[in-house]
Amino acid sequence: MPRLSNILLFEPAPLAALQNRPWSGWLVVGLVCVGAFVGQVDATIVQLALPTLGHVYDAPLQTISWVALSYLLAYASFLPIFGRLCEILGRKSLYIAGYLLFILASALCGLAASLEQLLAFRFLQGIGGALLGANSLSILVATVPAESRGRALGLYAAAQAIGMSAGPALGGFILEALGWRWIFWVTVPFGAAAVILGWLALPRSSAGSAGQAFDWGGMLLVGPALILLVAALNHLSSWGLLSPYTLGCIAAAAALFWLLFRHEAASPSPLINPRLYRTAAYRSGALAVALAYALLYAMFFLMSFALEHGYGETPSHAGLRLALIPVALGLTAPFSHDLKSWLGSSRIAVAGMLLCLCGVTTLLFTLKLSPDHHVYDTLAFILIGTGLGLFIAPNFNATIADVTPDLHGPAGSLLNLMRALGTSLGVAAGATTLNWRLEAQTGAVHDWQSSSSESLLAAVRESLPVLIVIAVVAALTARAAAAGVRPAAETSQSR
Repeated sequence: MPRLSNILLFEPAPLAALQNRPWSGWLVVGLVCVGAFVGQVDATIVQLALPTLGHVYDAPLQTISWVALSYLLAYASFLPIFGRLCEILGRKSLYIAGYLLFILASALCGLAASLEQLLAFRFLQGIGGALLGANSLSILVATVPAESRGRALGLYAAAQAIGMSAGPALGGFILEALGWRWIFWVTVPFGAAAVILGWLALPRSSAGSAGQAFDWGGMLLVGPALILLVAALNHLSSWGLLSPYTLGCIAAAAALFWLLFRHEAASPSPLINPRLYRTAAYRSGALAVALAYALLYAMFFLMSFALEHGYGETPSHAGLRLALIPVALGLTAPFSHDLKSWLGSSRIAVAGMLLCLCGVTTLLFTLKLSPDHHVYDTLAFILIGTGLGLFIAPNFNATIADVTPDLHGPAGSLLNLMRALGTSLGVAAGATTLNWRLEAQTGAVHDWQSSSSESLLAAVRESLPVLIVIAVVAALTARAAAAGVRPAAETSQSR
């Protein structure tokens, strides 16, 4: 397909006025941050809207959770595929194409006439998001000098946090004033502006030749493996642990992952480079990324239902309260690099997750049990956001620091995949534990809408120990990652 290849390889040159300026690299960082902002606005708006969409479509928890999961699984499934294609074909044109697909699918989500259409358009939106995610950290790392990379990653995390903050707050008002369709349309203008800025400001890629091989076998294995794993966790409470559906999904996912690892180890051009997992530091850091986002989005899922259905708060009020988590994250993340230099990577990781543990424990002992629950909820949300702000950017930086420069692109793409996988697992874990505990509270199956506020809040409270386990494991894995990172000089000379 030479004509298609020529189209995909075409990359317009940036404006001459924007090249070789002292601030030009930071302009590119700003563009990448716009993508991070748009993606997180969409993610958190949808989390807040799940109770509303559940009422609109009269859907059980596990079904309505697929509004979030369809996007996340498309993102995670296509991310390594696009990561490899971008190495072969170049990053600029595909990055801009990702923005175009994302805003088109966002507009279609707002026009969906049924839940099935909404899920299909969310999947398409996830494909566009994967094109953005496959490039974002790689473009940032390639543009910013190593000595400034920690601060740039802090800004990237802050942009994500601002998007997370704007999502619940803006989404709550949109749900009340305009209806749920507008929560998908709100990101379209930002994406359109990013397309223009990317065309004008992004430098041409220094990617490899289009003659490089592509890993078709890995492409066919990675998506089904991820989807089966998340489906098993999401429907665990309704299917049952020992049901044929659960055991079949887990067995099939395990078989596909085993085939994927064997195939990637033998492939000359793997989608997921096995060299990344040769060190314990990268393995632990990647797992810590997944766990941090699992904690964040499980909290969003559970507390969206607690605030709106349990406490009966309006979407705008619930959105403003949930926004405290990403606001605290965003205010903390830019300073995390400086604090890491003072405390060390392992200590700041443990400190961040200790704050998260304090926040979750506060909710565990006060949710619907104290007349001052608003005060305690606010304190808990601030503690969790601050802890994640101290955790995420330093862990990203420490993990990428353990790989050689030639693997920075695949490493960044894989970390984004782990973030999406962690988010998917967090939503699925929140849905399945909440459904399980709600059935134990009420004795009713798949009937969250008719449950009392007391029953739902009790079910949310009984789901929180899962988040405590996630936080403890995240702290341990991030500490192991930081302890295993080798000095820069040693890393650059090895392998």
